Amino acid sequence: MTTTATRHLYLTRHGEATPDERALTDDGRRQAVLLGKRLRNVPLTAIHHGPLPRAAQTARLIAAQLDDVPAHACEPAGDYVPHTPERDELPPDAADVLLDFVHRVPADQRAHGPRLAHEALERFTGPAPGAEDRHELVVTHNFLIGWLVRAALDAPPWRWMGLNHDNAALTVLRYRPGFPASLVSYNDTSHLPAV
Repeated sequence: MTTTATRHLYLTRHGEATPDERALTDDGRRQAVLLGKRLRNVPLTAIHHGPLPRAAQTARLIAAQLDDVPAHACEPAGDYVPHTPERDELPPDAADVLLDFVHRVPADQRAHGPRLAHEALERFTGPAPGAEDRHELVVTHNFLIGWLVRAALDAPPWRWMGLNHDNAALTVLRYRPGFPASLVSYNDTSHLPAV
């Protein structure tokens, strides 16, 4: 019998980005530092982040607030459309709006999303192998957070749409052996100053 332990998955969207999305704004950098300070008492073992500069910069700023937690880029933590629904999957009254939204993303960018979404589920979800509980942070983007939350709640694949996550907010999912996944908190911004 394989031993598994509880996985605590902390998810955050990158800090506020500049209009060209190549870097964080001053506010975005402050958001990342504040989130890092909030996570100081969490026994994180790893920080995974998407390869785009706004996620990488956020991860570096968070890691600078923590003791010896390695941060590394991984493609499944990136920015992509995880699932492109067919019309018959969607509620009839919302189908046009949702399909218009997802089809605004270029087809070449939608093509690799399902593979990466599958890899993200394999890599980041479910109980952790071994006997030690695992606490991991994923610095990512709105779409992947929506995808992972909808999977934890056993919602239909299209339901990643409509779940909006604030910059540098914190969502926590828990995967205990023998139990369904739990949404512990969603879009928590208590560490950020009021706008």
